Amino acid sequence: MAIPLLEYKPTTQNQRVSSFGIADNNEDSPYIYRIENANSPSEIEQLIWAAYRQIFNEQEILKFNRQIGLETQFKNRSMTVKDLIRGLVKSERFYQLVVTPNNNYRLVEICLRRILGRSPYNEQEKIAWSIQIATLGWSKFVDVLIDSQEYNQAFGDYTVPYQRKRMTTDRPVSFTTRYGADYRDRAGIVQKNRYITSWRGLFSPNSGQNVDWGALSAVLLVITAGITFLLILNWLGMNSIY
Repeated sequence: MAIPLLEYKPTTQNQRVSSFGIADNNEDSPYIYRIENANSPSEIEQLIWAAYRQIFNEQEILKFNRQIGLETQFKNRSMTVKDLIRGLVKSERFYQLVVTPNNNYRLVEICLRRILGRSPYNEQEKIAWSIQIATLGWSKFVDVLIDSQEYNQAFGDYTVPYQRKRMTTDRPVSFTTRYGADYRDRAGIVQKNRYITSWRGLFSPNSGQNVDWGALSAVLLVITAGITFLLILNWLGMNSIY
């Protein structure tokens, strides 16, 4: 039997921040994409693009992430915007790009931002939803989130999710990377920072940083060899003149 969602109380100011845009007043806005406002093929394409941008974030420009089957069904009006969002989140590409590199806590943070349009209220909410991922599995977790009362009240069946609330100190959802620091460190991404730290540690003994002497020695050896090579070339060039 699945564990029910744990109770949690919002303890941040995010729940008190007014929503972005004017969608709550059911007025037109260039930042809100609704199917009822898409009356031409180009406007349908814009809505689909907005869905990719919201769900895939920084990966939306890659053509091989497109879900042609979902796009075709949506253009034929055989599915709603909510169905399109559900399909994108459950797609194999999203699973490979976002689900695989992250732990459950970060998945909760990403999904709340991209699907519900807000950041987690607190750590208790992260824990509550992460338990749902562990007990229900990824696909069922997506269903519970998209079929939730909050999603239905905010976006319903015909509106592309958008960032509803953000404190002035928060970064926009679009700046959320698809992987966390733990995955970045395991994958060896941006290793050059380690060498920069080594150089700083060499000239700043009080910085408290550990120097990677092996890497530093290798760099010095390459520099010395390069200088020696240049000096030899210069000497050969001068002798050839005479």
